[in-house]
Amino acid sequence: MPVKRLPNFRNETYKDFSLPKEKAAMESAIKQARASLGKEYPLLIGSERIKTNDFILSRNPAHPSEIIGKFGKGTVGLAQRSLDTASKAFESWRLVDPYHRADILMKAAAICRRRRYEINAWMVLEVGKNYLEADADTAEAIDFLEFYAREMYRLAGHQPVHKNQGEVGYLEYLPLGVGVIVPPWNFPFAILVGTASAAIVTGNTIILKPSSDSPMMGWLFAEIMHEAGLPDGVLNFFTAPGGEIGDYLVKSPVTRFISFTGSKEIGLRITQLAATPEKGQKWIKRVVAEMGGKDGIVVAKDADVENAAQGIVSAAFGFQGQKCSACSRAIVERPIYDKIVSRVKELVDALEIGDPRENKAIGPVVNQRAQEKIMDYIKLGKSEGKLISGGGTFGKEGFYVKPTVFADIAPTARLAQEEIFGPVLAIIPVKDFDEALKVANNTEYGLTGAVYAKNRSKLDRAAKEFFVGNLYLNRKCTGALVGVHPFGGFNMSGTDSKAGGRDYLHLFLQARVVAEKVKELPKKKRKAKRKPATK
Repeated sequence: MPVKRLPNFRNETYKDFSLPKEKAAMESAIKQARASLGKEYPLLIGSERIKTNDFILSRNPAHPSEIIGKFGKGTVGLAQRSLDTASKAFESWRLVDPYHRADILMKAAAICRRRRYEINAWMVLEVGKNYLEADADTAEAIDFLEFYAREMYRLAGHQPVHKNQGEVGYLEYLPLGVGVIVPPWNFPFAILVGTASAAIVTGNTIILKPSSDSPMMGWLFAEIMHEAGLPDGVLNFFTAPGGEIGDYLVKSPVTRFISFTGSKEIGLRITQLAATPEKGQKWIKRVVAEMGGKDGIVVAKDADVENAAQGIVSAAFGFQGQKCSACSRAIVERPIYDKIVSRVKELVDALEIGDPRENKAIGPVVNQRAQEKIMDYIKLGKSEGKLISGGGTFGKEGFYVKPTVFADIAPTARLAQEEIFGPVLAIIPVKDFDEALKVANNTEYGLTGAVYAKNRSKLDRAAKEFFVGNLYLNRKCTGALVGVHPFGGFNMSGTDSKAGGRDYLHLFLQARVVAEKVKELPKKKRKAKRKPATK
């Protein structure tokens, strides 16, 4: 049967919430979500919905007394059951036609579009995103589903190899097995959907362990995939604290791969645990890890001040700076330094802080622990540089931190080296472009970066010397689009997995070559040419 052709991939367009219709749709969806606050949600292991006596409580960071939902707290015993269930399901799922697996992702994308405002609303409530940040997250999830479905079409079936006389052969891609998917809370739907769907469409089965700060987003995805026709046991929804349960899942000899997005410390621990084979383990576990950054925007002396300042503020404070790609360092040449500092201050001071339900520019950070950590860094920053904006908390309820900017920070200061993961920007003066590139590369990370300059030679030089996985020229360092900006970084930023790119599905596949010797047919004898008759 011929394989149907999919239309060319196109990125999902964001909603415009300045339009009354779109704003009203979001307000209605938030109202409906709030009517369902506090419900209990079970673990999903195969066809079983398992209720537990203990719960993980997901809270609204803007109103911590509001319980988003009560999610079952998994145990070691239930973790083992989920591994066994996924292992059993793999026996049949790996044999399912890859085109059918891709079609399930296409159906899931269509369901996400239909439920888009609902997904956005839960994100606003659960992690404190404003309308546009939430919608961009959902749009990216849809993009991942659409893009990886098409990639599976490309990788399905026999892949060509060079011919060898006397043989016929081909290369094919096979799934790995059972994987543990550990997504973060900061892109609670997009990264969760992207990592889980890539593993599923390639024929693997998974234990999906969402962040304890955003389990609702994992529940919604499990619902969507079930509605799209995913068989029981392929996706097992398992909520549990990190620590003991996380280590157990990573160390299990049943586990074939781990896909993780989060902190450097946990990523390195997963890598270390996965590298040690357990009794009965027959494979080297594969780790796909994205572990954060200390991203810098370089501003050359010939740059457009307004464009650079706008880009810095947008990249530093979008979703309260809680992005691994966020600009936490602005590295500015001295001749333009005072202008940049002044304009950045004006833009930051104008940012409106408040409840994400009301679509304010700046909402809360994700939890109290994050707020306390960020405030510790702000206290440190006051001794390392000059505070020019923010510097404190906001309001009487919720985990708010004012957008904070420090000027005159040394390149080696802790504020310029350590990932803060919050609304804190360090502005670093440098004497020239040579020093700017040295400072840009002087951290242990290498995720994203940007350069603002008019001089072509400076941009070309940055493209050669600024060592990050995603480099942007004359634009901000956040906002990667699936298929357009495959995303992943170097050094302690992770394994350069390039999510949303043509290489990504290979991380969940293994290649096998089949060659068969065939009997050569005897060569046909050439008929002798008849000579012309002679007299």
